[in-house]
Amino acid sequence: MKLPCEEALWYVLPQIRADLARELMRNGLSQKEVAELLGLTPSAVSQYAHKKRAGRFKTSAEYKKYLMRVAKELRKTKNKEEASKLICKCCMASRSKN
Repeated sequence: MKLPCEEALWYVLPQIRADLARELMRNGLSQKEVAELLGLTPSAVSQYAHKKRAGRFKTSAEYKKYLMRVAKELRKTKNKEEASKLICKCCMASRSKN
C-alpha cells in the first residue's frame, strides 16, 4: 500500500518543482537563484527547464493559477522556509484534484 505522501514524493513533487522552476525562470530569476530558492542543484533546474525531468501528469487550470501565485510570492520573498510551506500547499492542492 502506498501512502499519499509517498505517491507525492515520486510523482507530484517533481512536477511542482519543474513547474515552479520554469515559472520562476520565465519571470526573471536565474537558474542559480531558482536552485538556491528551491533547494535544488543548478543541473536539476536545467533538466526541469528543458523538460528532461517530471511532466508525467496533467495539471488543472486551477493548479496552474495557484502555481503562478506561488511563484509570484517566492519571487517577492526569496525565502526558503516560505518556499517549503508554499510547495506543500501546492502539493495538497494538486493531489485533491487528481
